[in-house]
Amino acid sequence: MKPNTQQLIDLTTQVRRDILRMVHAVNSGHPGGSLGCAEFLVALYQEVMERKEAFDMNGLNEDIFFLSNGHISPVFYSVLARSGYFPVSELASFRKINTRLQGHPTTHDHLPGIRMASGSLGQGLSVALGAAQAKKLNGDKHLVYVLLGDGELQEGQNWEALMYAAAKKVDNVIATVDLNGKQIDGSTDEVLNMGSIRAKFEAFGWDVLEIEKGNDMEQVVEGMKQAKLRTGNGKPVGILLHTEMGNGVDFMMNTHAWHGKAPNDAQLEQALTQNPETLGDY
Repeated sequence: MKPNTQQLIDLTTQVRRDILRMVHAVNSGHPGGSLGCAEFLVALYQEVMERKEAFDMNGLNEDIFFLSNGHISPVFYSVLARSGYFPVSELASFRKINTRLQGHPTTHDHLPGIRMASGSLGQGLSVALGAAQAKKLNGDKHLVYVLLGDGELQEGQNWEALMYAAAKKVDNVIATVDLNGKQIDGSTDEVLNMGSIRAKFEAFGWDVLEIEKGNDMEQVVEGMKQAKLRTGNGKPVGILLHTEMGNGVDFMMNTHAWHGKAPNDAQLEQALTQNPETLGDY
């Protein structure tokens, strides 16, 4: 039985606690974007994707997901663990020597749920398109999802992939862009203004929808379900997900400063107070 909206919100709160505690423990990692994408990944794995309980790399006859902006691994690891892919207790090994939970996801340690090494930005969409075409060749009607950062779109490979997807009518892929307007050196407009992302996607031949409140669980779930309904119509589908970097922690919001900085002891306590425990810490 799928969780109701309140259960999804409660899980999101717990995921935020996981993120904060993981990066604090090793004084390393990327909390800002992770916190901002918590609703999206919880909704994806708990409500939207049709997935099997047992993980295998082939991903046949199930929906699959690729994380392109791999630096937000804390939220990805937390959601995978809380979705049953590996023990929640393993989150305590984040970024430690010989862990399966590296700072950027890797495949050589065979961590369940990880389908590509990511963190070298700009590559995830290309991989997702290959997987989507493989599904078509295999007669598999399921979907491929991929998440990209808005700053990541400054990488040129994305635009080759966007062009390819439309030209080859890869209509079983849903690419979501985390539009928080911030990257490690400042706002995306200041670093490299890309103009209207929607206009660009549509000019490249994509079917695009926007989720204006990407940190509102009901809007996220409804928007993603609408995206599913648009697949199979000859166009790749894009979601522009408007989020707030650092969402859920007041002093991490409205700034790019927490893109890649861990909280100290006092800051962790303050942040956890804003996100009460719901399911039990690891």
